[in-house]
Amino acid sequence: MELQKGEIVEARFLSRPNRFLGVVALEGEEFQAFIPNPGRMEELMIRGKTVYLRHLPSPKRKTDYDLIAVKHRGILVSIDSRLPNRFVGQLLEKKELPSFSEYCEVKAEPSMFGGRFDFKLYSGSVDSIIEVKSCTLVNSGVASFPDAPTKRGVRHMMHLAEVLQEGIADRACVIFVVQRPDATIFTPNDRTDPEFGKALREAHEEGVEIMVLLTKLENWKLRLLKELEYEL
Repeated sequence: MELQKGEIVEARFLSRPNRFLGVVALEGEEFQAFIPNPGRMEELMIRGKTVYLRHLPSPKRKTDYDLIAVKHRGILVSIDSRLPNRFVGQLLEKKELPSFSEYCEVKAEPSMFGGRFDFKLYSGSVDSIIEVKSCTLVNSGVASFPDAPTKRGVRHMMHLAEVLQEGIADRACVIFVVQRPDATIFTPNDRTDPEFGKALREAHEEGVEIMVLLTKLENWKLRLLKELEYEL
């Protein structure tokens, strides 16, 4: 089968030898695919599921495919954890996030606290720090993050609070991008990672804003549906 670079193909999921590697069946043959998501995704990574691959051959890669989406209960779930950052960056560039439309400049990946946040927004009077998180887990309409313990996520929440405490920026916000359209509300996943839930609540008490964006994968790009409510 000849494929163009970047072409999307349908396959069948077989197994996940490690968190970044999947084995799929395509046209009667088995192939390996890169999974661009470190989360568990136990409800999605099930043998026999229909998955979608992007063909990206390169001598620098170990596989020729990225596994980018899963068909789950009749809906398409985007699983690429790199996509939400790009998506929010595009919304900011076009000034399509009403809560963050009054600024002059967007800087990606500003360095702070020995690490990086996703965005810093500059304006004449108010500077903002934004951290973006990818959410693929939804149960009975409830979107949750994370789906695996995340020490990095806990640090991000603590550092967002420190941004405000130390006067580094006037606003700090974590944006959860739900990469599927079947959620009606968002909550931290305390069952999987109570430390993250605790850190998120404490950050919120310090003034860190929370935004949850419900999206749908259309033409292999995320489309914003609406902003979701959340419960802490």
